Amino acid sequence: MAEEFGRSVEDGLKLSRRIYLGKDRAVTPPKPPSHMDKSPAAFLPTAPMVYAVISDPGIVDNPDIPSYQPHVYGRCDPPALIPLQMNRIELEADSYLDTAFVKISGSWRVHCVMGSKSCDCRLAVPMGEQGSILGVEIEASRKLYYTEMIAIEDKKYLEKEARFENGAFLKPHTFTITIPKVDGGSTLSIKVSWMQKLLYHNGEFSLIVPFSFPDYVTPHVKKLPRKEKIQLNVNSGTGTEIVCKTTSHLLKELRREVGKLGFLYESEVLTWTNIDFTFSYAVSFSHIFGGVLLQTPSVHDVDQRDMFCVYLFPGAHHSRKVFRKEIVFVVDISGSMEGEPLEGTKNAISAALTNLDSLDSFNIIAFNGETYLFSSSMELASEDTVERAVEWMSMNFIAGGDTNILVPLKQATEMLSKSRGSIPFIFLVTDGAVEDERQICDIMKSHLTGGGLICPRICTFGIGSYCNHHFLRMLAMISRGHYDAAYYIDSVESRMQKLLSRISSTIIANITIKAFDDLDEVEVYPSRIPDLSSDNPLIVSGRCQGNFPDTVVAIGIFGDLSNFSLDLKVQKAKDIPLHSVSAKQQIDLLTAQAWFSENKQLEEKVAKLSIQTGVISEYTSMSLLETDRGNQVAESPGLHKVCANLLLLQPCWCTCLPQVSHLNS
Repeated sequence: MAEEFGRSVEDGLKLSRRIYLGKDRAVTPPKPPSHMDKSPAAFLPTAPMVYAVISDPGIVDNPDIPSYQPHVYGRCDPPALIPLQMNRIELEADSYLDTAFVKISGSWRVHCVMGSKSCDCRLAVPMGEQGSILGVEIEASRKLYYTEMIAIEDKKYLEKEARFENGAFLKPHTFTITIPKVDGGSTLSIKVSWMQKLLYHNGEFSLIVPFSFPDYVTPHVKKLPRKEKIQLNVNSGTGTEIVCKTTSHLLKELRREVGKLGFLYESEVLTWTNIDFTFSYAVSFSHIFGGVLLQTPSVHDVDQRDMFCVYLFPGAHHSRKVFRKEIVFVVDISGSMEGEPLEGTKNAISAALTNLDSLDSFNIIAFNGETYLFSSSMELASEDTVERAVEWMSMNFIAGGDTNILVPLKQATEMLSKSRGSIPFIFLVTDGAVEDERQICDIMKSHLTGGGLICPRICTFGIGSYCNHHFLRMLAMISRGHYDAAYYIDSVESRMQKLLSRISSTIIANITIKAFDDLDEVEVYPSRIPDLSSDNPLIVSGRCQGNFPDTVVAIGIFGDLSNFSLDLKVQKAKDIPLHSVSAKQQIDLLTAQAWFSENKQLEEKVAKLSIQTGVISEYTSMSLLETDRGNQVAESPGLHKVCANLLLLQPCWCTCLPQVSHLNS
């Protein structure tokens, strides 16, 4: 879909040359990207964009100055996408702990369609790290549109009248939706919001928002200044001093409190910004530190238990020893892994092997319907052994056959059963699904609950949209491991390297919060707390009943196997929407549990949480409701009543890639 989208934009830019710009020589036609790379990827959106969807090229013209060009016969199939001119853009970002909530508002003009004609328009919103769309509001051609989350069961009676439109996610974090029948020459006013994760590296948090606009969205008028605006609010949640590091735009500090910052950027520009908005900061701690945030739910919350969030940050300087590692790479080499997926996997594992310490040990199991072992036992990561392993992968990573995951997992578990003085890892890579996935989880759970001081961690990496990501997330959760995925093959190597780096830098294992045992009731996400690495903060959330003490104790094991203990101060969370910050993590983990247990009550719980927070889940659908401007819309918490057309996002299932359908009510 992304490739087709890019080609349609390229066709749209060619078609836009028909637009008559008048006799003013200061006005120039849009220029295509100057990249040497003319692949469709060069035309994908790098900031929020709106496109005119053109099936009939004969309607393309300047709505203000008709050109009276000869009529164009034929149709565009698939439709061409002409990027609309942008007249205004504002960005507002609110950052809490490791999560940012981003709001974009702007206006775009349908400058490329005759005033007497209309066309559909396509909104495309690329979001940052692990972005999840929250809502859209649109004013267009005397119509108002807004999104609302509904439970899937609530929409079944409408599905008979549904027809699918060209709209979906281009990529996992690039959201698109179609706005029907917008008049030529009219203006679209759009507000869109999403949540995304902050990146963490060397003790610094970084926010990166796609905000790079191509030259061809600048209006084709005389060079008049236009205003860009960026507003940023940071609340670290730690109640400690924040140290600003880098920023892409010239931010003016508006306010500074302990743990909080406010900034504003406003500028008169001739062309829109062509760089992403980035901002990084550090919390002034050089050592491991943490805390607990506690919050009472609102009266409208479906769950009236108290909310809590426990955070542990590794600090900027890592004097603590990382664990000695024993790692078994379990790699799917079935037929579907052929080409770039398997090549990217081999490259990422090769890089990880070269970064192992000489006292670390490893093995590699390749599997399809059969299993192929690099060695019959664990091997020390000497330079010679690593070279042999890389050569073995080149010889044996040949795609073909079926997928059998249970047998190699059992083999890997047996290899690590005698681990002592180290942290054992199973690193599973697959792009497929098998029938016995729940059985595999049960078997692994029984294998991993016993054993030595530190049980094996299963870290899972899914490739593409056809593997069961709930299964992979569940495997990781029951073993204190980590999960990640690459939905597109061009990101396999980079995302896998990031996950491998995280598990290679583990500094505290077997983390437990002692106060949980003293509460009347507690629900923690994830239920088994993962390890803390020097590359990532650790944040767990949950609900509880009972009295939290003023201080709780986090315990665990350091890399040298000495005991870790840290007092965590409990604070009331002020000005932090804990429910929203933790929503996506809780929805993802609860969905995996609902899949594993086939529990309808858990599915309903996920749906209620999704509707309340606006985060898309497998059991909900996002709807775009339409009403005439001026109609009154009755509102109550979580409910908007309006009689109009409805655009529905189909359930995302394992891929989190919903499609768009259009219904007439």
